[in-house]
Amino acid sequence: METTQLSFLKRLLATPGPSGDEDRAARVWRSEARTFADQVYSDVLGNSFAVLEGSGPRILLAGHIDEIGIMISHIDDQGFLFFSPIGGWDPQVLVGQRVRLLGRHGEVIGVIGKKPIHLLQADERQQATKIEQMWIDIGVSSKSEASELVQVGDVGVIDAPVYELPGGRIVSRSIDNRIGAFTVLEALRSLSQNRPNACIAAVATTQEEITFGGATTAAFSFDPQVAIVVDVTFATDHPNADQRQWNTVKLGGGPVLSRGSANSGRVFRRLVDLAERESIPYSVQISPRHTGTDADAIHHVRSGIASAVISIPNRYMHSPNEMIALSDVEHAIRLITAFAHSVSSVNEFIPSDE
Repeated sequence: METTQLSFLKRLLATPGPSGDEDRAARVWRSEARTFADQVYSDVLGNSFAVLEGSGPRILLAGHIDEIGIMISHIDDQGFLFFSPIGGWDPQVLVGQRVRLLGRHGEVIGVIGKKPIHLLQADERQQATKIEQMWIDIGVSSKSEASELVQVGDVGVIDAPVYELPGGRIVSRSIDNRIGAFTVLEALRSLSQNRPNACIAAVATTQEEITFGGATTAAFSFDPQVAIVVDVTFATDHPNADQRQWNTVKLGGGPVLSRGSANSGRVFRRLVDLAERESIPYSVQISPRHTGTDADAIHHVRSGIASAVISIPNRYMHSPNEMIALSDVEHAIRLITAFAHSVSSVNEFIPSDE
């Protein structure tokens, strides 16, 4: 990955953007998009669009830009903050973490506290800690001091920086799914240098972790014939992974193609054929009921959209240290680029009798 691309990715990952409050991360995304896209704009739900104009079929490339986070629910008389989750947290991950709260006058650093192990009764030590048993300490001594910095309803994220690891791997919070928003924009950048006939929009969707609202409105407004959703999926190349259920999915093994439910069988087969023709490594995961991604909202908008999910293998999902291999992102960009060039007709993914 080029240095400028990696720098953009790091800025995107570092910028907080929990579901419902994605503005800061979305501004970073749109600023980069303006360097090459024909149109860049946003909508009332905060979705960000970057468009390459074309006269052919309309293709939507979607990656959600929101991340899981927390929201302040109460401030007590001593200035301790209580909170609720935004999205799906394992509460054990939160114990002892530093958080970045998006406060009244800027970011506020806090620490998630709980009763220390030394004070727990024997039976309490065997129990998982619940979110309602935790609090955030921002170092103040009263409710009035805390209220000068934060308010009920303010949001935050885990304070976890981006690190590069050996083997072309990175760890960070917000990889789910800032990496999807990054991938679709980089695919659009690639397509801008060798344009297909299609009209293509990359969209950084909002609220995927809580409502799928952004994907629904983005698909309705752009009205594509085909959509590719880029998200993350569970890597199974670590201890205790159940490969019988989730198949063999490795960091560095290429993008993962989802089969079933919201995925068009015709689009899936096209992606498989292109990956094999272009010597792009890939694996397959099944989603017989639902994908758990924006595709679940997109595929049935209007009269239906031929959709598919391309995923980046991810270890330690919904934690402060999600891990991916950058080579998987690069291969996903190549596959999306090849797919966009392959689409020539608005009707080619509609079932026929031939």
